[in-house]
Amino acid sequence: MARTKEFDPDAVLQRAMELFWQKGYEATSMADLVERLGIGRASIYATFGGKRELYLKAYDRYLENSADFFGPLSQPGPVLPAVRALVERYAREAAQDTLQRGCFVVNTAVELAPHDRTVAQRIEANWNFFEAALTSALTRAQAQGELAAEKDPRALARFLLTLLQGMRVIGKSSHDPARLRDTAEQALSLLC
Repeated sequence: MARTKEFDPDAVLQRAMELFWQKGYEATSMADLVERLGIGRASIYATFGGKRELYLKAYDRYLENSADFFGPLSQPGPVLPAVRALVERYAREAAQDTLQRGCFVVNTAVELAPHDRTVAQRIEANWNFFEAALTSALTRAQAQGELAAEKDPRALARFLLTLLQGMRVIGKSSHDPARLRDTAEQALSLLC
């Protein structure tokens, strides 16, 4: 008869995500995981697989927690206020990142994607989704007359994707919120 788990795998995964988010993949040892998660190595391996598998599950958890981030872009009505709110939210959150964790996706892209094909594919899929959500919203804005006809929604979406991810990097390493506010304002001026 199989033993029942004496821990909540969901709660453990959440703690693992927070630890990896704070320290990154390479800097997080199995000893760190055992200590933070409050379960033994054998339980980690039996429940989640090795460190890499646990990291990928933590990455997926982060994406699940962020799933509704783009919801406002698909709501009926004017689109540009939702795009403005998204850009401003990125600037605000990056400026308030007192733990200097940055974005789990960006951190993963920088640390692992250059030498891990599976991770690179997951990052690319996430950014493709992000770009598609923005492109769709900006195309709708153009159809509604909010965005000038000569603007290229896909190019603007790619610009915003790159800008927003860069803002996360700046927020992780800078203590100047004005830098992020000014960046957001300049980006938004391109939409007018």
